[in-house]
Amino acid sequence: MTEPRSAEQAPPAATADYDVVGIGNALVDVLSSESDAFIHNLELAKGSMTLIDTDRAEALYAAMGPGIEISGGSAANTMVGLASFGSRVAYLGKVSADQLGHVFTHDIKAAGVEFPNPPVVDGTPTGRCLIVVTPDAQRTMHTCLGVSAEFGPAEVRTELVARAKVTYMEGYLFDRPEAKQAYWKAASTAHDAGREVAISLSDGFCVERHRPEWLQLMDDGIEIVFANEVEICSLYRVHDFDTAVERVRGHVKIAALTRGPEGSVIVTHDGVIDVPAHPVDHKVDTTGAGDLYAAGFLHGYTNGADLTMCARLGSLAAAEVITHLGARPSVDLRALARRELAW
Repeated sequence: MTEPRSAEQAPPAATADYDVVGIGNALVDVLSSESDAFIHNLELAKGSMTLIDTDRAEALYAAMGPGIEISGGSAANTMVGLASFGSRVAYLGKVSADQLGHVFTHDIKAAGVEFPNPPVVDGTPTGRCLIVVTPDAQRTMHTCLGVSAEFGPAEVRTELVARAKVTYMEGYLFDRPEAKQAYWKAASTAHDAGREVAISLSDGFCVERHRPEWLQLMDDGIEIVFANEVEICSLYRVHDFDTAVERVRGHVKIAALTRGPEGSVIVTHDGVIDVPAHPVDHKVDTTGAGDLYAAGFLHGYTNGADLTMCARLGSLAAAEVITHLGARPSVDLRALARRELAW
């Protein structure tokens, strides 16, 4: 079904300087294509995200073959995708004044994203995510959070949050008490300004760690939730996707639920909208598919599209990013949407 957005569904009408402000772990991604034997021999949990310490990160990095290094982090990827669509965006995260910190800062600003947090001098190193991509395009991620894990309330730029239509927060950042306080501060600031808050559940392991707190966040006013099929079923401890859809319906204003090649399902108080996936000729790397889906959806949402078009924009961006290595678009998404969707 395709329906125009109702007045209840529209973002706040007050003038905003930003479409979206993102909050998350500022990381540099290191990607390498490896065999399934590599996964087996190093006893990696295929398709998952695992937090590791510096020693483990160095050992895994040494074992990986040649690859590419690019600024990453889930919410940062989403903000870069939004900027490629033409949205006005800013990003809040934490890096150090080291080589990787300079790389991250340069990359995200060059992509058109405002990044106001200054680097930390003489602190913990900038975080990095080691991503092993297997022939089936699955990505296995091992993350050394570094200084990004020290993000706290002091790093929340309330003046930016108050001036954004939507504040978008990634679930990966939620592992430390200071980060949780930052989430509450950002959400409270956004709601006090009449804005909206979105969260990505990020990973099934994140859901297992934070289920009670995320359900509480949703009770207290998270308007938009992004999740894949595994994550939303885990959140409600059910095995059936349709049951999870019924549980989330009415719990939040909008749930955007992705199902890989089966497309996505948009759940609102008024009903359920099934949207097919955008066709893909050849998958190379699924890294960033969920991040870019959120980018396309939020771009449409903050610029007046109906929910079906929001999902189609998300699917288009996700389809583009899985055709190459890396979690960020390789083409101008605004031009791609104009050509493929006439939007």
